[in-house]
Amino acid sequence: MIKEIVIATTNQGKAKEFADLLDGIFEKITSLNNYDSFPNIVEDGKTFGENALKKARAIAVFTKKTTLADDSGLEVEALGGRPGIFSSRYAGENAGDKENIKKLLKELNGITDRKARFVCNLALVFPGGQEIIVEGTCEGVILDKPRGGGGFGYDPVFFLPELNKTMAELSPQEKNLISHRGRAVKALIMYLNGQKKI
Repeated sequence: MIKEIVIATTNQGKAKEFADLLDGIFEKITSLNNYDSFPNIVEDGKTFGENALKKARAIAVFTKKTTLADDSGLEVEALGGRPGIFSSRYAGENAGDKENIKKLLKELNGITDRKARFVCNLALVFPGGQEIIVEGTCEGVILDKPRGGGGFGYDPVFFLPELNKTMAELSPQEKNLISHRGRAVKALIMYLNGQKKI
């Protein structure tokens, strides 16, 4: 068992999801919220994988600990895959979830094809230099107004037809079973257990 892992995020919701998903896989799980200072990483990659790897490499060098970073976002078919890698700052650099959702719904106004998917790329970087990248996805459709009080990001407008709920209406346990992040973590655990070749 790898003793300690650092999650390269300050997002409390994301850090908690990872801590729940990885419980029992690592002895100790911390995030950047446990550090007073850390490098500012510019996410200038062209893909989720490039951004995740850049973050994981930088924080692994900084902490000298095994580091997990993710880059995830929403891809909407009718918008040509937008917001994509710009999901967290879609309405501007300092925009919050509500502003991002508002911009997305405005762009989808009048569009009937609202198919979308959440994508998560995870990069695990060991202090010795070994690197692993895995991906998880979750398919759904975008509603015309938010529903549910859980989750974060675009969860309130991301509807899962097979469950008849938005991501924000799921319990944390339900969400972890089917989410893009949950599926990416499952792929990572399978790899670490020697069950899957990346």
